Amino acid sequence: MARERSVAAALGGWSARHRKTAVFGWLLFVVLATMVGGAVGQHSLTDAQNGVGSSAQALQILQNAGLSDPASEMVLVHSASQSADAAPFRTAVNAVVSGVQGTGQTTSIQNPYSAGLISKDGHYALVTFDVVGDPDKAADHAQPILDAVAKARAQNPDMRFDEFGDASGQKWLNDSLGNDFKRAEWTAVPLAFGILLATFGALLAAVLPVLLAVTAFVAALGLLDLISHAIPVASTSTSVMLLMGLAVGVDYCLFYLRRERQERAAGRDPQEALRIAAATSGHSVLVSGITVMVAMAGMFLTGMHIFDGFALATILVVAIAMLGSVTVLPALLSMLGDKIDWGRRKKNRQHRTDRQARLARQSQVADPAAANGGRLWNATMAKVLNHPKPFAALAVGVLVVLAIPALGMKTESLNVNKLLPATNPIVQTYNEISAEFPASPAPGMVVVQTPDVNAPAVAQAVAAFKSQAAAAGALGAGPVQVTPYPAQHVLKVLFPIAGRDADTKAVDAITKISHTIVPHTFGALPNTTAATGGSLALSTDFNRQLTHSLLPVFVFVVSVTFLLMLIAFRSWVIAATAIVLNLLSTAAAYGVMVAVFQHGWGASLVGTTAIGTLEAWIPLFVFVVLFGLSMDYHVFVVSRIREARERGLSTKDAVAHGLRATAGAITSAAAIMVAVFAVFGTLDMQDFKQLGVGLGVAILLDATVIRVVLLPTVMILLGERNWRRRDRRPAAPAPGPAVPFRPEAAGGSAPIEAGRLR
Repeated sequence: MARERSVAAALGGWSARHRKTAVFGWLLFVVLATMVGGAVGQHSLTDAQNGVGSSAQALQILQNAGLSDPASEMVLVHSASQSADAAPFRTAVNAVVSGVQGTGQTTSIQNPYSAGLISKDGHYALVTFDVVGDPDKAADHAQPILDAVAKARAQNPDMRFDEFGDASGQKWLNDSLGNDFKRAEWTAVPLAFGILLATFGALLAAVLPVLLAVTAFVAALGLLDLISHAIPVASTSTSVMLLMGLAVGVDYCLFYLRRERQERAAGRDPQEALRIAAATSGHSVLVSGITVMVAMAGMFLTGMHIFDGFALATILVVAIAMLGSVTVLPALLSMLGDKIDWGRRKKNRQHRTDRQARLARQSQVADPAAANGGRLWNATMAKVLNHPKPFAALAVGVLVVLAIPALGMKTESLNVNKLLPATNPIVQTYNEISAEFPASPAPGMVVVQTPDVNAPAVAQAVAAFKSQAAAAGALGAGPVQVTPYPAQHVLKVLFPIAGRDADTKAVDAITKISHTIVPHTFGALPNTTAATGGSLALSTDFNRQLTHSLLPVFVFVVSVTFLLMLIAFRSWVIAATAIVLNLLSTAAAYGVMVAVFQHGWGASLVGTTAIGTLEAWIPLFVFVVLFGLSMDYHVFVVSRIREARERGLSTKDAVAHGLRATAGAITSAAAIMVAVFAVFGTLDMQDFKQLGVGLGVAILLDATVIRVVLLPTVMILLGERNWRRRDRRPAAPAPGPAVPFRPEAAGGSAPIEAGRLR
């Protein structure tokens, strides 16, 4: 403990002595990181790297051969009163075909009359085509096509024209959701500032944590761009990085700054106050930051590139935010001194100082912790600490009830019809196409790499594939399309999948084709590789890999967190308590997510409807993030409790002291985290909505039910067993005079102790 504490104190002391070096060094680092990142740009994951298993292999074969699938587009023509055989209907279809062809942005146009894309009732026709150019930049070609369809719509007002596809979808996402994401991301910054302003009541004190958190994010983003050329990342990693950067960056600065302000309010000189803050809150920041980073590293065990990007992004921003908090912040505090209160009205400042002094006198000790918390909070805490058993039982009961829905959790990789609101025009068009032409939105694909795609043996294998898949009931309605690419030695087979969307029948069909039929039919060909692809195969392989990786990630995160808590607090009881409490809060968060997004209970409160499932990657990500973030509160609170215990207070008095000393900081930190996550819960995209709601609820529960009720009551019930060391001996409290627990002090429960912080 002394060693870690000396590291934090040494960093704070060096920064205070070399203020200009620390501050300007930080600014130079941020500028250089931003410039380098901006120069090289970010390298995003390819479609093949986004996937796993056979489906990713299929995409990789096509990518290596330069045969990446072009962006596809569909236009649904519909008339409730006329059938497809009627002349006006044919005229409307021909207007679409000729219109999109005339843009010069399309290829492989299929007329529904010759391609058999007329619905069974004869009132729908589907025009399909590909978009020229790089499929990743299909949105750049979308507008002329949209204009051509709009022209056909104007010429045929009695018909309905709905467009859906990669190009129109990308453009919609870029124009609509892209702006929403940016607005949501930067709404979080003023929210955090507003909460800090209410906390400190001083403009400059509120600006510093936000400024450090934002600069940490900017620097981390530049480094992420650079590293992405070695380890490609998903585009969503940037949003995840901002979420984590604001959450931990502001919290770390808040904890450090608040402790320094408390010591100054107690009458200590600036150097002593800064030294104490560095040795205590600075140490807590280091322990918390390392714990968060190690927990994030658990995502590397999934073997999935998207989680590698998430892990890399979060580790970078947490490391930089942690470093800034223990180096740049002490330098700024030493430089500013009492000017940190700039922006607070003189009258309010004097009232606050008088109130702290009065409460300190009532407590008979110059302890700033005694001045924390209002009367209501103190009265509530007194009841909790004086009746630990019923309050502990109540807290556990609440968490267990909230967690019950998690027993029925279902996950899947969400298609567009579940990813976006049901009222969205893109979703409505997708659902209509899926209903009338079940195989059209997402056909299956087999990619065969073989020396001679025109060899008789290859033709026989294709024929065998068709017959065996049909006999197994794995094929849907529609033709099987075979496209050879002799120069690239690649054969592509597109086939309709039995079932609809991602229902059980469809998943069983694609699994049977991938694991049994393709190996049996193409596996015997010499020097041949065959892989099953398509969107359903990608989703199925992703879910399967995710399921297999859950246990290793779970074991790693829990084990390493326990070990770090054991090293930090030298007590296996405290370490075990941290694990159990984290599991309870995670289970409760899972239960709330399932209740809202799977069953629809209270879904309208967050602007959504039940979709019957959670996005596949959300539960694992939420688990890892919560295990990391919850350590912020746990380390901060337990560190203050142990400080009091080492100065001679009983466990009950030490717990009361720790809670009172951290009440304001935890309330503010939790409010900031919940606000940041809640902003993302307002987005239309279902995965970000689930992520925002899940993390927001979890942090709220963690900061209230867990840290304010369950943690203190459990520690009181465990008593001296909390301080049992790894060698099974209880830790002896440091000698020093102490005044016992006095509930009446400052209108609440406050430990009264004398002596200085060691």
